[in-house]
Amino acid sequence: MRNLLLIIDSWIDSTIYSGGVRLHAAWDSFVAFTERFNLRGPARWGVEIASEGMTWGAVGAVLMLALAIPAFHETSDDWLKRSELSVTFLDRYGNTIGERGIRHNDTVPLEEFPDHLIKAVLATEDRRFYEHFGIDIPGTFRAVLSNARAGGVVQGGSSLTQQLAKNLFLSNERTLERKIKEAFLALWLEFHLTKNQILKLYLDRAYMGGGSFGVDAAAQYYFGKSAREVTLAEAAMLAGLFKAPSKFAPHVNLPAARGRASVVLDNLVDAGFMTEGQVFGARRNPATPINRKQEDTPDYYLDYAFDQVKTIVETLPRNYAERSFVVRTALDPNIQKAADTAIRDSLKEFGKDYGASQSAMVVLEPNGAVRAMVGGRDYGESQFNRATDALRQPGSSFKPYVYTAALMTGKYTPQTMVVDGPICIGNWCPQNYGRSYAGRLPLIQALTRSLNTVAVKLAEAIGRGRIVDLAHAMGVKSELKITRALPLGAAEVTVIDQATGYAVFANNGMSVAPHAVLEMRTPAGEPVWSFDRNGPKPHRVIPENIIAMINPMLNSVVENGTGRRAMIPGTKVSGKTGTTNAYRDAWFVGFTGNYAGAIWFGNDDFTPTRKMTGGSLPAMTWQKVMAFAHQGIELKPTPGLGNQPAPKLDGAVAEASPLDIGGFQRPVTLAPATATRLMALSERMRAAAEASRRPSASLPANEQFAGAADRPITDRN
Repeated sequence: MRNLLLIIDSWIDSTIYSGGVRLHAAWDSFVAFTERFNLRGPARWGVEIASEGMTWGAVGAVLMLALAIPAFHETSDDWLKRSELSVTFLDRYGNTIGERGIRHNDTVPLEEFPDHLIKAVLATEDRRFYEHFGIDIPGTFRAVLSNARAGGVVQGGSSLTQQLAKNLFLSNERTLERKIKEAFLALWLEFHLTKNQILKLYLDRAYMGGGSFGVDAAAQYYFGKSAREVTLAEAAMLAGLFKAPSKFAPHVNLPAARGRASVVLDNLVDAGFMTEGQVFGARRNPATPINRKQEDTPDYYLDYAFDQVKTIVETLPRNYAERSFVVRTALDPNIQKAADTAIRDSLKEFGKDYGASQSAMVVLEPNGAVRAMVGGRDYGESQFNRATDALRQPGSSFKPYVYTAALMTGKYTPQTMVVDGPICIGNWCPQNYGRSYAGRLPLIQALTRSLNTVAVKLAEAIGRGRIVDLAHAMGVKSELKITRALPLGAAEVTVIDQATGYAVFANNGMSVAPHAVLEMRTPAGEPVWSFDRNGPKPHRVIPENIIAMINPMLNSVVENGTGRRAMIPGTKVSGKTGTTNAYRDAWFVGFTGNYAGAIWFGNDDFTPTRKMTGGSLPAMTWQKVMAFAHQGIELKPTPGLGNQPAPKLDGAVAEASPLDIGGFQRPVTLAPATATRLMALSERMRAAAEASRRPSASLPANEQFAGAADRPITDRN
């Protein structure tokens, strides 16, 4: 065996050595051969340049392929149908409240758009549209030079095809990655579609403000007519919306819209599409849109519901071809109007004094049905939904998760004595709001007084990971970074996160899935999806005995602590205030047996407010909305509080003015189950009467939920 191994070892060594010798000899032969082609003088430089060009060309081709692959992944699904979704939304009572999406196959054919409308769009957005290959290189350089001279962005460099690629596949984020994807997708569109098809899609898919998508929808919204019938002045105003619909929408800022329309008319003349004489009449008689300032469309809510519909549609079978739906939502129009009015009035009356310019609010029932949503003070100015998309620090409104996690360990009760005193973790030494300490006190008093040091000590004792796990189980979807300041609300959350988490307290510890969509049907009335049947089923998150401890503690915060301004006449309220460092964010999150709600005040640019706390304007506004919402309904006891009588209001709470929404008072309503059955019965009677008159016709949108007499009633919301 030893000799055999030596033979193998020597064979390996000799083979490697001889292989190396042969390889070296081959290399010498190759070098000698290539020396025959050695060039000297000017010819050598030409070959060198060509060689380097091919080398870098190969590198560039590989790089371009690597950059193109992520862009082309966006087209992997049925990208054309992805944007064809058309939804008519109804409120909880079956009344039409708005629409979202478009019907590509049912829109105005390109040849029926007025010639002056198409010319206005091309003159303003892409004059060389029919000449370039998807990327207008001369136009891009021209835009770069113009912006450099002006010292800012005064002219866009994206072609119409690039803008369509962004609308179809990408977001509005201004990043280099997005611009690279946009360029590749523009080339992809040019390869797969004709110029007229691209132009048609662009006219149908662009957002035009006011919740409308596409030129025809915008013409209907702003002028009450089809795009086929718009005048030159109206076409100029519509063409001006592509650049910035929130800025130039006529129902938001009519002077700006008319100024932008005048620029479009200039573009028509500069591009040679029309003469000055042809646009003179449009200059002298600018377009006058329909007055929509008095309309209160719940646009933030509709955007949220539309996102949920798109998610639901993704779960439908692949062979499902329907792209148009009628959706009944959980929206309560009265509570929605109350929330809109309360936030608008609060910012108008106190916003300047407190240095706050924005607010957001979510109201939902303990079962997760979202009854109202406000994503900002004015949808026309900004479509960004601060209720669902803005991440802000919750401050002390995060502490209920800390206290609940501590109670769930079994080591604490509301009467457990804790010490409010100095604590340092490394070089971080948190302090209380008043920069003083209370000494020994029961846990319920520590939460009532919102003591920071106690929350930090609890987090150290039970572990911050336990707190994060509980918050996520309670419905907080945002990422919660585990830091030393986590128990004080340093991790960022959304308003709907907080509303959902507190709804678990109101739902007796059962999980809550926030939802706007109750039921989806086709325009013909065929059922597609319902939350009762297809939605997530609740499960136990917090034991009932823990709910019986934490809810009275949160009730003490409202009745004896920082949340007194949130008290509602005749109703027990539990909740928590929240104020972040430098007063950048102010919150109140609370619940009753009927509703849970979260409200936030602050500024989009994170500038501090003028010492606004969660117990001031947020609690006051929350109280106005919830006091209105509880009028004329069956008041349910809050889990853990039993039938304790509501306290008598005094002081500033008793003197608070009731919410005025145009003299409207919420009517007395029946119990939810009774109201649902009566509504279903009336819908069936209307459907039967309508069917007798036109048996082969489909029902209007607000009657789509009137089914056959034997259809079971599933809505218990």
